[in-house]
Amino acid sequence: MNYHRLSEGEREEISRMLAQGCSFGDIARFLGRSVSTVSNEVSAGGCNRYVYRAATAHRRAQRKARKRKLWKRKILLEPRMRRYVQAKLRLRWSPEEIARKIAKEYPLDMTMRISPEAIYSYLYVLPRGALKKELLACLRRERKRRHTRRSHAQEAVGRGQILDMLSIEERPAEVADRIIPGHWEGDLLIGKNRQSALGSLVERTTRTTILVPLKDRTAETVRKAFAKEAKKIPLHMRLSLTYDQGKEMAGHKLFTKDTRMQVYFAHPASPWERGTNENTNGLIRQFFPKGTDFSKISRREVKHVQHLLNGRPRKVLDYATPYEIFNVLLR
Repeated sequence: MNYHRLSEGEREEISRMLAQGCSFGDIARFLGRSVSTVSNEVSAGGCNRYVYRAATAHRRAQRKARKRKLWKRKILLEPRMRRYVQAKLRLRWSPEEIARKIAKEYPLDMTMRISPEAIYSYLYVLPRGALKKELLACLRRERKRRHTRRSHAQEAVGRGQILDMLSIEERPAEVADRIIPGHWEGDLLIGKNRQSALGSLVERTTRTTILVPLKDRTAETVRKAFAKEAKKIPLHMRLSLTYDQGKEMAGHKLFTKDTRMQVYFAHPASPWERGTNENTNGLIRQFFPKGTDFSKISRREVKHVQHLLNGRPRKVLDYATPYEIFNVLLR
């Protein structure tokens, strides 16, 4: 039996029976509906059984239905919008990033308006086929399995001790406040069978990302590769680097000497202390999922992904791109 929406008359019966003190079960049996349908109807819009009114509920449902119909109609009937959405999905933009950026790029064109929910709806109602598979693969994925979290003691033993570390607690307050640009966070994305890796550097204020190809994970290789990339940044935009206590940063003193960037180390098993980097790593994994063999990824491909990330509008930047914010600061 196909479901059909509640009618205005049914809503009036719900309102009348609630006033008589009837339960949701009694109302559901009288209407021939499920209890959950009645319960959801009464609680919609923050209502409860004491303030529910049929006329108000019916107007709200009609507005919602018109809005839902409009979302669907616009993306299906506006080829220009559909091409825009599909193109940005292929660049790995999220539906929210697309919705916000399209409004900024077409401020006076109301036909170029869409909500993130409408984009998701469009993707999931596409008929099964190559296009649906391609576009859904562009969405950001959460991990499929939960992993047992290592204890702080296990983390410390696994990483070993780095000499002459400066703790994150000694980092200037301006870094945490993001008042002054030029403070970076760094990390490694580990590849297939832990045999390869890709370095990432992220500037905390602008979210500018630098991807660092690595031949191996030794401390010397990581230090030299990170320093080479860091020295391409203007001196006033390379003030500090916050890193975890991975052994690959054992050469931090030489790195500081080469780049003039002071290195601070987060506490073991405290990824939230490098939250900008952790979030960016999630974006990078859209292009290089877990299990990627980075030894088979060319430098050109790595830098292409870097370009896509920095040209992507970010919610935290009011949907400007890292490139745009970084260039404003340079000027």
